[in-house]
Amino acid sequence: MLIRCGYELKFDCPVPTPMLAQLSIHPSRNKDLRTPHRILADPDIPMYDYVDSYGNTCTRLLTPAGTLTLSADFVVHDPGTTDEYSPDAQQIPVDRLPDDVLMYILSSRYCEVDRLSETAWSLFGQTSPGWGRVQAIVDFVHAHVTFGYEHARATKTAWDAFQERRGVCRDFAHLAITFCRCMNIPARYATGYLGDIGVPKMDAPMDFSAWFEAYLGGEWYTFDARHNRPRIGRVLMARGRDATDTALTTSFGSAWLSGFQVTSDEVDTIQQTGSAMRA
Repeated sequence: MLIRCGYELKFDCPVPTPMLAQLSIHPSRNKDLRTPHRILADPDIPMYDYVDSYGNTCTRLLTPAGTLTLSADFVVHDPGTTDEYSPDAQQIPVDRLPDDVLMYILSSRYCEVDRLSETAWSLFGQTSPGWGRVQAIVDFVHAHVTFGYEHARATKTAWDAFQERRGVCRDFAHLAITFCRCMNIPARYATGYLGDIGVPKMDAPMDFSAWFEAYLGGEWYTFDARHNRPRIGRVLMARGRDATDTALTTSFGSAWLSGFQVTSDEVDTIQQTGSAMRA
């Protein structure tokens, strides 16, 4: 199937401000593009890309004083398959984990393994290691945390989400990731597009989404504690230890977000999508 993705973000900047953006799709999805992916800036300013240590495409720019709009509109092919289900996937002992995976069982900015370790073992210590344990964690977080955009807070950590029992998708992901790491299961944060494709439409504005990946049996598998059901149409943008490594934009100075629109819709053909873009 084809998915039309895009966004329009507006920033108000009192002075020229350096900015780092992770608004491109992940390089692993570049092969699926059916129309060009390009970040547009209004006014037009110089930008350049590099790939960070997690394999994400990052864009550097200097915002001008005044209003800056960043946007993109593109079509990507997706196989339309649901998140992979592998109930026999086993947990790998820490001493056998690959070197580059070890970082994903350590604490990070939003995932305080030390603060939640005792709680995690009391909740999940009796579960079977492997897929079943990760699913038990996802089930718990899904039931424990109430979703609401009004609960968003840039400084909220996994510990805060556990105590407050409310949050947005990134808080579901952070708490599930932390519990997995407490149980010595490598887990990493993921963000991208996830439209209401194959599920009833939600009566809420489209947003970028967050989920996580757990390392089992030598493979990374997708889990989603907010929705807790297999989904189709995920378009990955970035991965990392937590939201610190995958922030949509990071400004090194004052840059206030004044407008935010996201698109992620299934379309029948590129020709139809092109008509929609021209409309």
